[in-house]
Amino acid sequence: MDYESIRAKVLPHHRLEGAGLTRSGLRRALEDGTWVQIHRGWYVAGEHWKVAYAEERHLLAVFAAHEAARGAGPVFAIASAGVAWELPLFRVWPRSVHIIGPANDGQVRPGRRSDPDGMTPPRVAHHDIPIPDEDVTQRWGVACTTLERTVYDVIRVFSREAAVACMDAALRRMAAPSGDARDYDDADAEEFRGRVRARIAQNAGARGIRQARWVCEFGDGRAELPGESVSRVYLNDLGFRGIRTQVPVPGPRGTDYRVDFGIEDALAWGEFDGEGKYTDPELLRGRTREDVVREEKEREDWIRATTGRGFGRWQMAQLESPETLGGHLAALGIRPRPS
Repeated sequence: MDYESIRAKVLPHHRLEGAGLTRSGLRRALEDGTWVQIHRGWYVAGEHWKVAYAEERHLLAVFAAHEAARGAGPVFAIASAGVAWELPLFRVWPRSVHIIGPANDGQVRPGRRSDPDGMTPPRVAHHDIPIPDEDVTQRWGVACTTLERTVYDVIRVFSREAAVACMDAALRRMAAPSGDARDYDDADAEEFRGRVRARIAQNAGARGIRQARWVCEFGDGRAELPGESVSRVYLNDLGFRGIRTQVPVPGPRGTDYRVDFGIEDALAWGEFDGEGKYTDPELLRGRTREDVVREEKEREDWIRATTGRGFGRWQMAQLESPETLGGHLAALGIRPRPS
């Protein structure tokens, strides 16, 4: 994400007034979606809001809360720190901006039940918990919890799917800064996992700690998309074992293909197809959707023929639940080996 351009989309009330928008005009603009209130007195154009993913929407609210703060400003935490660290919000739509630390004379003003323009902005959730200096850092001009602390917080309170997606993304950030799984450094990943593991051990009675333990050990930074992370969770739920990620398969011209999943006990390959593969100009690199589909078919045919294994593909629609994914794979002849 381009954080500076996102921040520039957040406008205070006086900027709208300066552009000639009266209070009654603002009320109408909020009602028809021309403008959206993301914090009391702070707005974003509806055209930006409509196309923004969950992560960008929440980041807009974080920037607005930061701008509205008095004094040194708040420390953002949990999902609000997560978006600053570019962690995904898989099926998470935060209803509040989260700040942490001792109360300090209302640094961030929460929205009232009924504001002067008649609209209620997102709430501010203040977690009145002391936070050590070593758990605080700066990201994009706002104070937030460190990556390690943020991951510890979110893997306890997010859904299991969202928690694994965040753990995977954090491991990838630490072990493959380029974002390419081929550059993944297991030692760097384990060093970060160890730090999260130690924090979990120090807080044995905390909320969600059992889930945090499982997520910490299950995390794999080779996953390149949240859909891959959730796929791995559901494959595990379905009883598949020996699941390898981003597996190299020798290709026809001396270079390797990489397959999202090697499902060893089923002797099969698996691929999660994100929609961006077919629509994102950066990923298309001048190719048409039809070009990509043809290339993927040629790649899949080669892998099937040279390995003798089955090949299953799925998209976000098949990640509605483990059962939905399991039914889809069973229709393709891919089932876990009976125990």
